[in-house]
Amino acid sequence: MENLNKFYIDGRWVAPNSSQTMSVLNPATEIRIGTIALGNETDVNAAVVAATKAFSHYSQSSKAERLQLLKRLMTGTQERFEDLAQAMSSEMGAPISMARDAHADAAVGHLQGFIDALEKLEERDVLANGDVQVYEPIGVCGLITPWNWPMNQIALKVIPALATGCTCVLKPSEHTPISAMIYAEIIHEAGYPAGVFNLIQGDGPTVGSALSRHPDIQMMSFTGSTRAGTAVTRDAAETVKRVTLELGGKSPNIVFADCDLKERVTASVDECMYNTGQSCDAPTRLLVERSCLGEVLEIAKRAGDAVVIGNPMKEGSHIGPLFDRIQFDRVQKMISVGIDEGATILCGGLGRPDGVSKGWFVKPTIFTDVSNN
Repeated sequence: MENLNKFYIDGRWVAPNSSQTMSVLNPATEIRIGTIALGNETDVNAAVVAATKAFSHYSQSSKAERLQLLKRLMTGTQERFEDLAQAMSSEMGAPISMARDAHADAAVGHLQGFIDALEKLEERDVLANGDVQVYEPIGVCGLITPWNWPMNQIALKVIPALATGCTCVLKPSEHTPISAMIYAEIIHEAGYPAGVFNLIQGDGPTVGSALSRHPDIQMMSFTGSTRAGTAVTRDAAETVKRVTLELGGKSPNIVFADCDLKERVTASVDECMYNTGQSCDAPTRLLVERSCLGEVLEIAKRAGDAVVIGNPMKEGSHIGPLFDRIQFDRVQKMISVGIDEGATILCGGLGRPDGVSKGWFVKPTIFTDVSNN
């Protein structure tokens, strides 16, 4: 990709101030697919200056003008739909069918939803007491998105900012940078004024912190770990920014004996393994009424054994690898701890699946006889 080692600032692809770089690896092959630049505080400052300057005129744009831009963005997103899907399959290991049907489709679906919402939005409401309520753009928004659902989270943050007359600086996960850069190209081709949207690659402690602390950013929106979300909140508090957070979870499903056990347990296992288990709302725990535990275990084992692992670039309903070596090692450690603590493996276990010698593939694993912690 031509602009892989550049940042998108003030309507142009520019060389970074920082000389630090990072390799992007395909998690299925462990082969480098690119090298990106990692930004620093100087790069952040340049992007915020551009966004601040652009806000002075973009915030005065009409709803009709912003709708026209969003519809151009829709055209560009549809035209480069396959590019987005292929990028996410390569950079984070999503099977290509899922990359199209869920990951890339999120960019289209969310955009249409926000277009519909903006068309219905009244920018002025007259309240019952005669007061007038006016909706105005907040200002420059700092947006930080994760690696597990790259386009889903970018769309959910960038599009409403653009729709409401805000300008923004996006820091996507440095682990999934390619899809974000393609989206920056789409925004550019849609004709957004220079400085309205800016993109900087970098890590959380450097670029993320610089965004959160910057006095000219009025709002931070972050999706990621609880630890990092705490840091964003702490940094943003110094300048009393608005902050929205979507953090990690450990979601339980509760199974009672009077439900359709086969349907519910099978669906829970499938939903847990979806996206290779890398979703904040994955139902990673089943709390089961004891009277039906035996039947639930049988169904869960069948469902877990039926999960197919395969090459992300091939069509199908299989799952792909974890997104990097760190995640692979973390999951292996969790499985090992479960074994050491006396839990029973219902399916899966340590190591890669049989016949797999490279890539961050893991066996779909279910434990029973576990404590609720």
